[in-house]
Amino acid sequence: MSTTSPTEQTDETPAPPRSAVDRFFKITERGSSIGTEIRGGLVTFFTMSYIIVLNPLIIGTLPDSTGEFLGGGDAPNLAMIAAATALVAGVLSILMGVVANFPIALAAGLGLNAVVAYTVAQLPGMTWADAMGIVVLEGLVILVLVLTGFRTAVFRAVPRELKVAIGVGIGLFIALIGFVNAGFVRTGAGTPLELGSGGSLAGWPVAVFVLGLIAAIVLLVRKVRGGLLIAVVGTTLLALVVEAVANVGPAGDDNPTGWHQNVPSLPSSFIDLPDLSLLGQFSLLGAVGKIGILAVVLLVFSILLADFFDTMGTMVAVGQEAGLLDEDGNPPRTQQILVVDSLAAVAGGMGSVSSNTAYVESTSGVADGARTGLASVVTGIAFLLATFLSPLVAMVPSEAAAPVLVVVGFLMVTQVADLDWKSPEIAIPAFLTLALMPFTYSITVGIGAGFIAFVVVKLALGRARTVHPLMWGAAAAFVVYFALGPIRDVLGV
Repeated sequence: MSTTSPTEQTDETPAPPRSAVDRFFKITERGSSIGTEIRGGLVTFFTMSYIIVLNPLIIGTLPDSTGEFLGGGDAPNLAMIAAATALVAGVLSILMGVVANFPIALAAGLGLNAVVAYTVAQLPGMTWADAMGIVVLEGLVILVLVLTGFRTAVFRAVPRELKVAIGVGIGLFIALIGFVNAGFVRTGAGTPLELGSGGSLAGWPVAVFVLGLIAAIVLLVRKVRGGLLIAVVGTTLLALVVEAVANVGPAGDDNPTGWHQNVPSLPSSFIDLPDLSLLGQFSLLGAVGKIGILAVVLLVFSILLADFFDTMGTMVAVGQEAGLLDEDGNPPRTQQILVVDSLAAVAGGMGSVSSNTAYVESTSGVADGARTGLASVVTGIAFLLATFLSPLVAMVPSEAAAPVLVVVGFLMVTQVADLDWKSPEIAIPAFLTLALMPFTYSITVGIGAGFIAFVVVKLALGRARTVHPLMWGAAAAFVVYFALGPIRDVLGV
């Protein structure tokens, strides 16, 4: 459940629905208001808008195995990829809001795009079109699993305690993302992570993040309406001033204390016509002739499993923060949410921007009061506008969005009190779930470890019959997933 009541975060006391929009999205029924939903949608957009810049840097700066860059040619075309990334994210986020009425936004999945760029597209003879065809196939398989009811059945088979642990783990995970994106936590010399640079905080960008985090905390505890959005906008303005005065520049080997991802600066133009020619550049079955059907099946399975359970975790996290889960930990309209998410994977491949998926950063908008699909529609409209206003979006540095992720991480971790830590049946799978998400930088790994541990503990206690058959199947699938590397080596694919 949310740590604050919906009415504490709305613009007005809930009253009978007064408009068609209110009735359609059940805004008043869920204790929200149109103003709150708009604000929450904007908070979500600003928190995840980094993907417009980051996705092109991941899939657009590396040629495929034939030497061509995404979109064709012998040089990167990042603007084209950014426009397509924003367009697909916008359309799918709006679809999620209208069809599922749930405050989740979608965009190109981090991790999934890296797999496509650094693994799939680099296989012998593979082109970007072939790689995107793999993504489309994965999305179609997931869609079939949803339409047959299998994906929803798996979700409902997961015990409530594990769903709570998933939400807590994601809270830790996104807090870590915030700290890392701001440069507050970095890879250390001899240690996996350390504070700042050389064990101490240094540089103007980190100072901006710290001030933004303090502002976000103060606004949160003071229960200021729109506090998270105010924190993002205010920190961005501060970053613009700092960069204009100090000329910090981007982070790099020669400038370790520079800005991560975006350098905040006023653009020469706020509007730029998008190039959407990247859309439709995929080959559905082209990979079969290049690497063989067995290799294609393994690739589809590995991407599918990550996509399948990442979304499940995000649904739980958003539903918990919004107070929308039922007594079994299930959100409303689960089937519709999963259908749209499956279509997002297909659309991402067809748009040549990699698989799109539900974003856990949606919890930032929920923390600011969003409770309905109207927030997702607002986020989607903002993404569509970003296809024209990409220079404006680039003004927001990760140091300005990161404080919101840390604060939302705190709100989600408070759910840990709902777990019975004195019961090994609950505590051991829950601990592995919430610990391994941040430690491995993967929601899927945390969920997989928790599932396997749950089955093992039940088996050890002689209670195997109490485990749902679908949990056995999911645990077995994760065993295969964790061993995909050796399996590929044995099969020679």
